[in-house]
Amino acid sequence: MPSKRPQFSSVFALTILLLVTMALESIEAHMAMLYPPPRGGFGTKEFDWRIHEFIGYKGFKYPCGGYKKGPNTKMKAGQLIPVRFWTTELTEVDELPKKKIPEARHGGGMCEFSLSNNGGKSFHVIATYTRTCPDAMYEWPVRIPDNVPSCNDPGNCLFSWSWTANLVPQFYHNCADVTIEGSQNGALPKKTIQLNDFTGHKKGVTFEGDGHSHDRGPGPIASEVKVASLRKSL
Repeated sequence: MPSKRPQFSSVFALTILLLVTMALESIEAHMAMLYPPPRGGFGTKEFDWRIHEFIGYKGFKYPCGGYKKGPNTKMKAGQLIPVRFWTTELTEVDELPKKKIPEARHGGGMCEFSLSNNGGKSFHVIATYTRTCPDAMYEWPVRIPDNVPSCNDPGNCLFSWSWTANLVPQFYHNCADVTIEGSQNGALPKKTIQLNDFTGHKKGVTFEGDGHSHDRGPGPIASEVKVASLRKSL
């Protein structure tokens, strides 16, 4: 009478398949915003380990990956925000990694940081990093301009990170819910973020990068740090 238990060869094959799948998922663990804490982000009650995926992948929607409202971060006009990034290999998040970790940076690319006061219907650029962004080994300073308006409606007030990669045509987007103490007569910048590589937008778009696909890059470009951290108005 045949045994109801799986044969050893079948169990072994399934185990190998699981290990290979886990390894591939680890290798392909892209990047996500860590701070300010985004919707669905690591360390939040809403954490979804898939937050590192790109828009258009298995239901990930624009804006904000389709995630609902998350934790609120208070900000002020003129404040310098030390943006940080997360990948699945990063488990200690209280400080920057001391040793390099695997991170699928896809050669770097172009990151835009922006604000929205209408729940993501539009995002207005306050800082841009090119070629070497993103990377979990560094902080990426972003100044909230002095002349932005106050925004006190969590769910409508958003701080956004978007990334168009270098080696693959993929677009990533995370949003942090925020409230901003701003200028009485302030206005958001006119420039809006570039949208690429998902339905309804131009496909096959990549940006110049640094060529570091699965390893630490050279970090933020000094001239861009200066602009992103010192510019008082837009």
